[in-house]
Amino acid sequence: MHDNADPIVGIVVALPEELRSLTNIKLKQGEHVQLGNILIAYSGAGMNNAAKAAQTLMEKGAKQLVSWGCAAGLAQNFKPGDLLLAEKIVDEHDQFDIDLQWRGNVLKVLNAVASVHNGSLFTSKELISRSQDKQQIHQNSHAVALDMESAAIAEVARKNGMPFLVIRSIADPVSMDLPAAVLAGLDDNGQVKLSKLLGHLLGHPWEVFGLIRLGLHFHAAQKTLKTVAKQLGIQENKQPAPIAN
Repeated sequence: MHDNADPIVGIVVALPEELRSLTNIKLKQGEHVQLGNILIAYSGAGMNNAAKAAQTLMEKGAKQLVSWGCAAGLAQNFKPGDLLLAEKIVDEHDQFDIDLQWRGNVLKVLNAVASVHNGSLFTSKELISRSQDKQQIHQNSHAVALDMESAAIAEVARKNGMPFLVIRSIADPVSMDLPAAVLAGLDDNGQVKLSKLLGHLLGHPWEVFGLIRLGLHFHAAQKTLKTVAKQLGIQENKQPAPIAN
C-alpha cells in the first residue's frame, strides 16, 4: 500500500473498451478521472489525441506516464489476449526507451497472473488494417505489436524527464485483416460510430462474421487488461499500489 507521498501515475487510454478495463466511470473524450494516486485520461485514438491527454495528465500532477490498452499483433506467436510489456517504442522516425526498472517491478507483479511477452511496439500514425501491411511492419521494424498512441505519450514523457511504461494486450493477430466495416464506421477521431458501421453492413452483410470474430478478440484483450488492473490495484475506492515506481 502506498501513501500520499507516492508519485501520481498518469494512464492514457484511447478507446472506451480500454477505459472500462480500469473503471466503470464514464468519461467523454478528452476527460480524465483520478483514482487514488492514479490519473486516467480517455484520449481518443491517434497520436495527436494521445499527446494532448499525456500533456494534460502531466499538468494535473502526473509524474509517470503509462500507455494502456489494446494492440495489434505483429509477431506470429501472438494471439488475442496475450500481454505485452514493451521494452521499447518505435515509429517511422524515432525510438523511445521504457523505464526498465519500473518495467521490472511491474513484471514481477504481473508474472503471478499472466504470461508476459517482451519486445518492441511500433506506433503508426494511421490504422493498419491489412495482415500484409502488419507483416511488412514487423519485417522492417522487428516490433512484435502495433498501436497508434504509445510513441506520442513516450515523447511527452521524454521531453519532461518522466518515467514511461507500456501495458498492452493483443486484440487482432497479425494474420487477421480488419473488416472493411470497421474502417467505414470510423469518424474523424478514430472512433467507430454505430450508425456508420450499420449503414455499411446493410450493403455488406457478410462482414458481420468478421466483426463478431474481432469482437471476441477485443473481449479477450479486455479480459486480460481487467486482470492486470486488478493485480496492480487500479480500481475504484482502492489506493493503487504496485503500479507506482
